[in-house]
Amino acid sequence: MKTNSKSARIRQRLSHPVIDSDGHSTDFSHLFDQYLRDVAGEEVFRRSATNADLPFLGSRWYKASPQQRRDEWIPRPGWWGVPAGNALDLATAQIPKLLYERLPEAGLDVTVLYAGKVFIQGMINDEELRRASCRASNLLHRDLYQDYSDRIIPVAAVPAHTPEEAIEELEFCVRELGYRAFTMPSYIKRPIPKYKSEFPRACWIDTYGIDSEYDYDPLWRKCLELKVVPTFHSSSQGAFFRASISNFTYNHIGHFAQSAEAVCKSLFLGGVTRRFPGLNFAFLEGGASWGTTLLSDLVGHWKKRNVAALERVNPARLDPARYAELCETYAGSLLGNRLSSEQRSMLARTQTTAFEEDPARLDEFERVGLSSVEEMHDLFVKPFFFGCEGDDPMTGVAFDTKRNPLHAKLNAIFGSDIGHFDVPEIAEVLEETYEAVEHGLMTEQEFHDFVFANPIKLWTSVNPDFFKGTVVEDHVAKARLAN
Repeated sequence: MKTNSKSARIRQRLSHPVIDSDGHSTDFSHLFDQYLRDVAGEEVFRRSATNADLPFLGSRWYKASPQQRRDEWIPRPGWWGVPAGNALDLATAQIPKLLYERLPEAGLDVTVLYAGKVFIQGMINDEELRRASCRASNLLHRDLYQDYSDRIIPVAAVPAHTPEEAIEELEFCVRELGYRAFTMPSYIKRPIPKYKSEFPRACWIDTYGIDSEYDYDPLWRKCLELKVVPTFHSSSQGAFFRASISNFTYNHIGHFAQSAEAVCKSLFLGGVTRRFPGLNFAFLEGGASWGTTLLSDLVGHWKKRNVAALERVNPARLDPARYAELCETYAGSLLGNRLSSEQRSMLARTQTTAFEEDPARLDEFERVGLSSVEEMHDLFVKPFFFGCEGDDPMTGVAFDTKRNPLHAKLNAIFGSDIGHFDVPEIAEVLEETYEAVEHGLMTEQEFHDFVFANPIKLWTSVNPDFFKGTVVEDHVAKARLAN
């Protein structure tokens, strides 16, 4: 082990701890299998081996012929997605004691750990298997990490096909197992009722805010009651524009950002942040650049499409005579030169009244209740947190007050991604992250906010004791007192 790694030396120079808000572990499959058997029984366990809800995982692609891949359109999965070329790092991703001992080598004080497949189990369509898989995962990782809680904070997997199942598992995880953090799917695939029997794979995407099949407000209310922050960490590989049957890189690039943008946009336009002030939401491993783009687009759309602004393009404001005169003058040869008065009236009507619209349905920002752009600071900038990997050169845009609307600094939070192929050498985690400062892409203050201040804002927003009992407890208390 590199007890004097560059990452460790960088950490020693810093005046503040480094909080990793998105580490990963890899399960020993036989351990998870045993927990799943204990929770659900043998019959449900056997169904897990043949479940095909997540086409970007498993062995289907490798077992299928090229023609079968095309006939069934099986997206290509990742090829060796864990640091398997390095025995030490592979073992570190699997063994809690080894990860615990090596965190200082990576330059990390505390890691919030997305253990095993917690961001996958909640997306299984089979309800019995889905709920059993989440419960088994949560029991397993409570047992694995309970002796290392001063540095490792595991994350619970919460299924959310209905708010009721989410609340049930969340209450069990927080009240019975002592979890402080959880993740839920970024979206739910719902069958389209008309095509459910004939085309069972036809679906629409439910993102909890707008157009949801259920009212998820009871879940957000429960989050405040239990003092936990909803986090989203779902893949969109295998869906829509990320379903290549031959190229994993094509499927992988941008997939976390795409699913995160969908749920973030839905929560905002659905008015969730308006109805639940004080509740933060984190979108992990997708970077921050999509967040700055989304904020810019929301600002631009509100300016052009709020109810008052839409009056500028209201067809009722059109002067039919003037419109017909312009058409006659500049497009006479196309329209038949001189137009009768009846033709003039018809021409204007056909351009403006193809569809009738109910004025009561025009305000697409009604749920969020915006009266000014400035309100987006409290309703978007403040409650949303964006997980960025250490090697992401675009993280600095989160802090770019010159370009960001409202002169905003988005809440970028550091995620190490240890345990995945993105981090082939755990000893280089902080070294690679600090290169943003060395290369002038981030100031020291922005780096401080990225790895320390912003994670504190996220995790302690509803639970001031989130870091109680950890090695950063005193540092966090002083930072919160100073602010």
